[in-house]
Amino acid sequence: MRYHRTMREALIDAWRTNCRINHLLLEKVSDAGLACTLSRRGGRDVAGQFAHVLTNRVWQLEKRAKDLAAGLQKFSAQDAPTREELQAAFTASDAAVETFLVDVLEGQPKRRGFKKGLFTTFGYLVAHESHHRGNILLTLKTCGHNVDKATRYAIWGWDQL
Repeated sequence: MRYHRTMREALIDAWRTNCRINHLLLEKVSDAGLACTLSRRGGRDVAGQFAHVLTNRVWQLEKRAKDLAAGLQKFSAQDAPTREELQAAFTASDAAVETFLVDVLEGQPKRRGFKKGLFTTFGYLVAHESHHRGNILLTLKTCGHNVDKATRYAIWGWDQL
C-alpha cells in the first residue's frame, strides 16, 4: 500500500491522534479516579500524572522553542489540578507541540529537536505520554476505578481515533 500524504500531514495526524487519546482518557476517568494513587509516600495521583505529562511538554518546549512555551500551564508536584484545568492545558499544549514538530520538520530557525532528529523527538514525546497513560490505567484498575472496556481498547485504535 502506498501512502499519498506528505510527511507533514502524517506527522500532524500522528501527533493529533496521540492528543485525542489523552483527551479521551481524561474524559473517561471518574472524578474519584482522578484522586487515586498507588503511592504511600505522597506521590502523584492520577490528576498529578496528567499534570506531569503537561509540565513535561512545557519543559521540552522551554528548551527547544521557548516562544511556544510562553503562557502554557505548568503544574508543580503539589498542585491538584481540576479536570477542566487539565483539559484546557492539554488543548493549549497540543497546539504548541504540533507547531514545534512541524517547525522542526520544516527546518525553522530557533527550533531544535533532539540531537538524533525529528523522529526521536516525536518518539520521545509519544513514549513519555504513553508510559504515563499506562501508569494511569494501572492506578485506576488497582484502586477499583477502572475506565470502561471500550475506552481501554480505543486508546489502541490509532486508525480509528
